[in-house]
Amino acid sequence: AASPLLSPLTTLRRYSARRRGGSGGGISSSRMNALAATSRNFKQAAKLLGLDSKLEKSLLIPFREIKVECTIPKDDGTLASYVGFRVQHDNARGPMKGGIRYHHEVDPDEVNALAQLMTWKTAVANIPYGGAKGGIGCSPGDLSISELERLTRVFTQKIHDLIGIHTDVPAPDMGTNAQTMAWILDEYSKFHGYSPAVVTGKPVDLGGSLGRDAATGRGVLFATEALLAEHGKGIAGQRFVIQVIK
Repeated sequence: AASPLLSPLTTLRRYSARRRGGSGGGISSSRMNALAATSRNFKQAAKLLGLDSKLEKSLLIPFREIKVECTIPKDDGTLASYVGFRVQHDNARGPMKGGIRYHHEVDPDEVNALAQLMTWKTAVANIPYGGAKGGIGCSPGDLSISELERLTRVFTQKIHDLIGIHTDVPAPDMGTNAQTMAWILDEYSKFHGYSPAVVTGKPVDLGGSLGRDAATGRGVLFATEALLAEHGKGIAGQRFVIQVIK
């Protein structure tokens, strides 16, 4: 049977073909929101696999969607409110797993789509985890370190009873890092006892993994090398673009 997911290289080739007006057909993913594009790709894979329609529908609906209000005192004494999300998509293969991002454009559809993708990625890699994703709608660059800490701790207080070593394990994502995970670990431990395995991507001194900070970028490098190799090229001499997200 065909693979239920397109490989990153196949996805990139098909997307590039659509952008050029070539084969691939359909509406360009760049014109769809994240959830619509992700669901469409899953439905295409389900069709190739001949999945039962009831199973297909079940796999598209997340296990749980969480939306919380996070109000914190800012350094100037004023109050600021933010909305935090955690979507737990599927735990059929094990505890749910996925990052937490801080960005002003975080919304339920994006988080839902990324949680769904985590389910498929852990399954394809045969890792005994399910999929989840989270985020807070904020601009981390506009917040001080102490404000970010307060926001992270309030968010953790709101979701601590819904995450855990055997339930849902957060990780860093866009706008978050090892320090963010350390705050989550510390706040979670206030309620459940010291639990270093509740997050990944934490500082090495707290039990984190060596090389985790650079792991995502290294994966991009490996995927790019594989794609270029298919065309008889290498990294050396290539030009690239860096997108700066503020």
